[in-house]
Amino acid sequence: MEVSCRDEGVASAAASFAGRLVAGGVPARLAAGDPTLWGEDAEAGAPAGPRRPAPSRTSRELLPELGRLAERARAQGLTNVVLAGAGGSPAAAEVICDTDDVPLTVLDTTDPGQVLRALAEPPDATIVVVADADGSALETGCLLRIYERYFTDAGIAPAERIVVVTAPGSPLERRARESGHQVVPAAPGAGGRAPALSAYTLVACALAGARVERLLDDAEQALPLLSLDTGNPGLDLGAALGGAALGGRDKLLLEDQLSAIAGLPGWIEELVAGATGKRGRGILPVVGADPGRGGDELVVAIESDVGDVRVDGPLGAQFPVWEYAAAVAGLALDVDPFDRPDEAGARDNTVALLALPDLPTGAPAFTDGPVEVYGGVTAKDLPGLFAELLRTVPAGGYLSIMAYLDRLAAFDAPVPDGADFEQMTDAWMMADAATLRALLALRTDRPVTFGWGPRCLHSTGQYHKGGPQNGVFLLITGAVAEDVAVPGRPYTLGRLQLAQALGDLGAVETRGRPAVRLHLTDRAAGVAHLLAAAQEA
Repeated sequence: MEVSCRDEGVASAAASFAGRLVAGGVPARLAAGDPTLWGEDAEAGAPAGPRRPAPSRTSRELLPELGRLAERARAQGLTNVVLAGAGGSPAAAEVICDTDDVPLTVLDTTDPGQVLRALAEPPDATIVVVADADGSALETGCLLRIYERYFTDAGIAPAERIVVVTAPGSPLERRARESGHQVVPAAPGAGGRAPALSAYTLVACALAGARVERLLDDAEQALPLLSLDTGNPGLDLGAALGGAALGGRDKLLLEDQLSAIAGLPGWIEELVAGATGKRGRGILPVVGADPGRGGDELVVAIESDVGDVRVDGPLGAQFPVWEYAAAVAGLALDVDPFDRPDEAGARDNTVALLALPDLPTGAPAFTDGPVEVYGGVTAKDLPGLFAELLRTVPAGGYLSIMAYLDRLAAFDAPVPDGADFEQMTDAWMMADAATLRALLALRTDRPVTFGWGPRCLHSTGQYHKGGPQNGVFLLITGAVAEDVAVPGRPYTLGRLQLAQALGDLGAVETRGRPAVRLHLTDRAAGVAHLLAAAQEA
């Protein structure tokens, strides 16, 4: 594992900060999970055991059980593996399985369309992993109920097909054991966030056929380095991130186009935003952006020379090194990386909204084709709205787009007969809400980020509410054509998804952040209309 600074200013700031940490014995203390690094409050609130920023060697103890689970699944012909979870674990599992090119369905969503896609798979071939430290994530609890009904309706005992990964003694463990589900106990993780290479991630990856043992082998090669004063890639990377942020370069642009690892920046985004975005400070990760347009940018490249910092190493080593680096960056900004104090607000808002007879959507400021616009705006059409939002972004700020939609819907777009891969890709891009990020980024020198809801609640959500107050927010919701009932709950997934979006919006607005919501009365037509308007802005 190797980290190299290619920018002299970054290298100098990193060396200075790393030197101070070494003088205080921080590298070894951090590797050991010493909670006193974060102050008395963190020590008092620390969970049982050390607060490690990377997986301990106990992850290897999972291998025999993972092998048994995978062997039994293969013997039963269970080739469709579904991971229902929230936060960093689904994102890490997606990176692992995409890199190994093995199929895994990740459900960290409440979008009815996306869930219906998963439910369309044959139950005879399906096994579901529900991963949640305590069962507090609304989407995880709903998906567990939905899959219990899915298997029951197919004449299959849910206990034979659902594996629950949770903390010992948690409410979810009690519920799972009462229902007869197999339970894999796992440490909850500091601040509720488990390391990437923990049971919350690895159970589903092993069932899908990923090379879990190789990941752990590579991680074990890196772990001893993380206690060293020199030759410590986590310290080097974290000092570069933190040192650059203290110097005003607090927008982290992640570049991975030449890397064989698939999608690592998406996981890094969740990690770094959640670790550093609090007390009005933070490092904002930006995925998919072209570098070089702002003086507050730091470009970190995975296996490429295009950035200010280059990070090389296998995926199994990347995970613990980045986790350690995020903790070091937290030290630089004087924040506790394991504390996510501002995430709960959106969840509490959602619960309160669901208790109301009707969701308070309000009246639109104006309607432009299949798009309703909600919020205090002066524009009268979508091109004008986009221009207005971009003007609103302050110096040093950013625009964040959060789409509470089906992130796979673009693949339903029609493609011309005989189309080659490039033509198919073009068709999908012009039906993908995520394309809006690139179109608006062309019209500003400020960073534009994009996230799918409710995944973004557990990733950049902490930064949006607790980080620097310089964000402008654009939320996108959509009408539901076919909904999904949640057994045992008085609401559907569609209602929950909209409540989550409104709860997120309310949490942002109460902190004084400018925010606008777009509602697509027809999702496919609405996305196409948004992209056309963005090109006119």
